[in-house]
Amino acid sequence: MSDCKNESCCGPAVVPVANPMTALSGASVLELQIAQMDCPTEEGLLRQSLSRVPGVGKLDFNLVQRKLRVEHDLADPSPILAAVRVVGMDPVVGEKAGSRNAAPATVFRIEDMCCPTEETLIRNRLATMPQIERLEFNLMQRRLSVWHSGDAFPIEAALGSLGMRAVQVQDQSTQTAADVPTTMAKREALGLGLGLAAAIGAEVLAWSTGDENSFIVIALSLAAIAISGLGVYKKGWIALRNRNLNINALMSIAVTGAVLIGQWPEAAMVMVLFAIAELIEARSLDRARNAIQSLMALAPDTVSVRLPDGSWGERDAATVAVSSIARVRPGGRIALDGEVTEGQTTVNQAAITGESIPVAKGIGDKVFAGTVNENGAFEYRVTASHSNSTLSRIIRAVEEAQASRAPTQRFVDQFSRIYTPAVFVIALLVAVVPPLIFDGELMAWIYKALVMLVIACPCALVISTPVSIVSGLAAAARAGILVKGGVYLEQGGRLRSIALDKTGTITHGSPMVTDFYPLKGDGERGFWLAASLAERSDHPVSSAVSRYWAKQGHAAQLAEVADFEALAGRGTKGRIDGAWFYLGNHRLVEELGVCNAETEGIIDRLEQEGKTVAVLCDETVPLVLIGVADTIRSTSRAAIAELHQLGVRTVMLTGDNVVTAGAIARQVGIDDARGSLLPEDKLAAIEDERTKFGTVGMVGDGINDAPALAKADIGFAMGAAGTDTAIETADVALMDDDLGKLAQFIRLSRKTARILRQNIVLALAIKAVFMILAFAGTATLWMAVFADMGASLLVVFNGLRLLKLARHKV
Repeated sequence: MSDCKNESCCGPAVVPVANPMTALSGASVLELQIAQMDCPTEEGLLRQSLSRVPGVGKLDFNLVQRKLRVEHDLADPSPILAAVRVVGMDPVVGEKAGSRNAAPATVFRIEDMCCPTEETLIRNRLATMPQIERLEFNLMQRRLSVWHSGDAFPIEAALGSLGMRAVQVQDQSTQTAADVPTTMAKREALGLGLGLAAAIGAEVLAWSTGDENSFIVIALSLAAIAISGLGVYKKGWIALRNRNLNINALMSIAVTGAVLIGQWPEAAMVMVLFAIAELIEARSLDRARNAIQSLMALAPDTVSVRLPDGSWGERDAATVAVSSIARVRPGGRIALDGEVTEGQTTVNQAAITGESIPVAKGIGDKVFAGTVNENGAFEYRVTASHSNSTLSRIIRAVEEAQASRAPTQRFVDQFSRIYTPAVFVIALLVAVVPPLIFDGELMAWIYKALVMLVIACPCALVISTPVSIVSGLAAAARAGILVKGGVYLEQGGRLRSIALDKTGTITHGSPMVTDFYPLKGDGERGFWLAASLAERSDHPVSSAVSRYWAKQGHAAQLAEVADFEALAGRGTKGRIDGAWFYLGNHRLVEELGVCNAETEGIIDRLEQEGKTVAVLCDETVPLVLIGVADTIRSTSRAAIAELHQLGVRTVMLTGDNVVTAGAIARQVGIDDARGSLLPEDKLAAIEDERTKFGTVGMVGDGINDAPALAKADIGFAMGAAGTDTAIETADVALMDDDLGKLAQFIRLSRKTARILRQNIVLALAIKAVFMILAFAGTATLWMAVFADMGASLLVVFNGLRLLKLARHKV
């Protein structure tokens, strides 16, 4: 299933592109995957940038798939890649776009990289290096993944030139929350305390004596600036050297300007307040940063396993091999995914599925790492390694989702790149124009300009989106909803129609044989033929037929089937003892041209009862008719009603006949039901829903409905716990079989969107107010610091409110 959707961002996921360098009309062709390119705005930027590269010919853009095909006559395509990076995009060449296993990234942990200020600095520096193919930032975990050619040493050196120490992460699977560095060390706290004392001393002396330029005031001010501001100056100089106006550069300029015009105490207080606010902001960000990492603590580090001599011993969970036998005592946490082999119990698996009620487990049932054994002791066979457990896959998936950029975040990033230089220019004009043209007082207008510089940093605006998105992703994960990217979290609130598969989604997906009608010949032989064909198919109706045959205890073995073939949307066929037989639905009988009045009558009656009919035919006549019924999930009716309360239309898409589809739809209250659909019909239905109603979602099992799930704006996989394919391919994976999580996801999405809007309005409003106050001369430098960092803290705390939503219904 494709992760790419129209009008959305796929985040870190990328799609392989075949034959990246081929000859076409005498020119070479470079195929690029560009995750940030999804609308005509980016296309225009790329056209403009690439037009300046000599040797570049035709450009072919595919915005839906985010692919760019470039015809050129260059011996080395590096200038093309550089031109793409110049406009802030990360090109991935050809097959390397999706082959992370073939060309793994070098992953660095950078302790100094904790906000978009550092990300922009790093991105601008590394974009000039031709060996770098792709960058992926995870600010929440302070990790940078770099896809590159050659040695990693030049990359480390480039990061070092920015004043950032990069440490390569050798084994990401074993990283725990303890690996994330603590932001406020005792040494830093002591230094800030001394700096604050010096700054307060300078302010008190200046106020009591009326002399801001006395030796003791200047000495205390310099001490405060040196203690708390050397790091800021260092970062500011690096930013200016790389032509980047980040908050450190702006604060360095503002404090230096205040010193030059004789505002010593205020310069010292501004620097100290800024350093304190930065550390407070970093600590508050740690709450979001560690929201998912804390899940790792759910699974114990050791597990009791059966040793080769039959005894039991404690072993490190990371070293336990698949197929080992482990045991869990009452009240203990399960360390690894497995399948119960002995004993019965109930397990609280809220950490994985979000279910509030413990689930009964017996022999053959699955258990998951991180869940809690409520009462009875049991043994289980390990089915997945420690690094590949369902819990580990959830953590990896959400961390990758954190690295992706949601639409609002991309807008804010683009806005900030224009906003900061524009305000900087305005500040310069404020400092120069009034004194030169209107005879304004030079020092007063310079001071106003310095205040505006402090306000110019878009930190609050930029940090508001990733904190809110990460908090929303974490809240969803804790509720058993795995969202694969911020784009889907934002887009979920705009869903206007949701299409649902019937089998395994609205119903339990385990139909049972309810009726059997022999039409011609020996009935038992007919069922034997039907079961022989059904045994080769994984369709739920076929499974019901084969299970029914097995439960009857028949002595006869099922027949060997030659030339077996699954007929999409119809059934199956195969040769038994040299003769062709078909097992399928009403559509197949009609296409074979063997339907008769008796068959039609029975089929119509069973379908009116909401049952699915499987007919066994030879090449001339129907032989056996089998009625199969599936029971509706207990949560389906309430879930559909909740979706309707949210204003979301529901439609059922199924390969079952129209009558059965209508009967099931009426029972659960679905708005529209479409039956007898082939896979291509479901695709057309999804497109029809999008055209008529807008953003559309599709709910299925993540495998059989892959085309329709990919076509929808958001694909939801049901019951994804323990299912590798569903977790890897779905846009949103519902970890249990509760359809009620659809409404919970939509409410969370809408809440996230509201908080994003609140944060953006709040950040811009505060800056606008202080810009006016600064121009009017009523705002001071320390007030500007409070306003800027206060706005940052407000938006961070507002975004963190989403973390609480996992504890109760949104």
